[in-house]
Amino acid sequence: MKLMKNNSNIPSKAEIKKLYESYTEYFTIVMENIIDILHAEVHLNAQPTYKSRVKSFNSYYKKILRLKPEETKDYSDSLVLLTDMMGIRMICAFLEDMQLGLEQIKKIFEIKEIEVKGAEKKFSEFGYESIHVLIKIPDTCKPPIELFEGLKPLDDNLVCEIQIRTILQDAWAEVEHELIYKTEFNPFDIPLRRKLASLNAMLSLADITFQEIRDYQNKLQKELEDRRHSFYDMADSILDEKPKEKEENISRITPFVSGTIDEMLLRAIHAHNAGNLEEAVAIYSKILEAVNPSDKNVIAVIRKHRGMAYFSMNNFDAALQDFDISLQYDPKAFRTYYYKGIVCAIQKNYEWAIQNYTKSLEINEFQAHTYFRRAMAYFEIQEYEKSMNDLNNALNLGMPAEDCKVLQEKLTKKFGLSM
Repeated sequence: MKLMKNNSNIPSKAEIKKLYESYTEYFTIVMENIIDILHAEVHLNAQPTYKSRVKSFNSYYKKILRLKPEETKDYSDSLVLLTDMMGIRMICAFLEDMQLGLEQIKKIFEIKEIEVKGAEKKFSEFGYESIHVLIKIPDTCKPPIELFEGLKPLDDNLVCEIQIRTILQDAWAEVEHELIYKTEFNPFDIPLRRKLASLNAMLSLADITFQEIRDYQNKLQKELEDRRHSFYDMADSILDEKPKEKEENISRITPFVSGTIDEMLLRAIHAHNAGNLEEAVAIYSKILEAVNPSDKNVIAVIRKHRGMAYFSMNNFDAALQDFDISLQYDPKAFRTYYYKGIVCAIQKNYEWAIQNYTKSLEINEFQAHTYFRRAMAYFEIQEYEKSMNDLNNALNLGMPAEDCKVLQEKLTKKFGLSM
């Protein structure tokens, strides 16, 4: 039943509330559909989480009176639209994910507006930076209006706001809302202002620190992967079991180093990957001199890395010595057994190679490359059936067929089979 209007220009709050809240279910379904698209289309290293809310009526009412008073006065039975009636928060783990997420959202939706909230504020002011994106709602996200009794179709320019924040930014926004916007906060209470400003600054610094740690980890992981592939490529070249590929000329940027063991390790691996092997060995050796003898994990890791550097210098005896000492400190390091097996195979000590590959597989049986290397060693000592079994295991675990082709052809000839 439609409420009666009075004869003044003052709109009926009750009537506006009834109409606004009648769209709650419709708005909720629209946001659920948008979130489904975000889940499917936005891909970050640490996947974001999502929250959604329909703007409360009291907040909506205050805002339309402030921003759209004429539309409110002219109110009949059409909803006065705001840009933030529907709000979705995309909550990211790291600062860099905010920009990456924004770039992906731009490709998915038609963007109406992008605003960085809080960027203009000083630490002495309240507020925390976040990215607000207004998207046009795709027709596929709108449920049929006829399913909702009494609702009129809304303007095609209806938008939804997506706020992109980090976990800490979201936490600040929630607490800030409780402390400031839902209470009568006295702007002249200087001690409280200072406390809030200090918290704001600390959270912002924490976000920056988390990002710096993530950047360091990514940089270290990239260097480790490059070094590992370099080790394997050299082994393949010596064993001559894979087609040689032209080496890429990779231009490297020297990472920042300030003297900590972690950063010295990154510097050493960087030098290793860049081909500065003597420098890498020297840095690994300095770390071993500085590290506490009781820190077994660090010693095991550094010995393993230095052993790989010695390997790249064709100093196989020194490499084996470092691998052996590394295993004394970390006997469960399956990759170190694998590396040791490769060196033994290069020295044509195939029995020892097989023993080390086997120890590696006893610790972690899901290693395609280790099965493949053991298959190669078995072939060299004429254990062809064992070689074929290991080759099949390698293929079953995802070893590229192209990499197995040479050995497979050799085994096929030994067994007298046709391809």
